[in-house]
Amino acid sequence: MSEGNVAADQLRLGIERIERLEEEKKGIGDDIRDVYLEFKAHGYDPKIMRQIIRLRKMAPHDRQEMEAILQTYLAALGME
Repeated sequence: MSEGNVAADQLRLGIERIERLEEEKKGIGDDIRDVYLEFKAHGYDPKIMRQIIRLRKMAPHDRQEMEAILQTYLAALGME
C-alpha cells in the first residue's frame, strides 16, 4: 500500500469520525432543547435556567467578581 493511500484512508476515517460526532452533538442539542421546553411548560423561564447554568460553570471567585462589577455598573446608572 502506498503512502498516499494510507494518508487518504486516515483522512477519510478522520472525516467520518467527525461526521459521527457532529450527528451525536446535534442529537444532544435536540435533547437539551427538549428539556428546556419541558421545564418551560412547567412554568420555568429557559433564559434564567441558561443563566444559572452559565453561573454554575464559573469558579466562585469569578462569579463573585462579576456580580460585584454588575452591582457597580447598576449603581452608576442609578438602577440600584
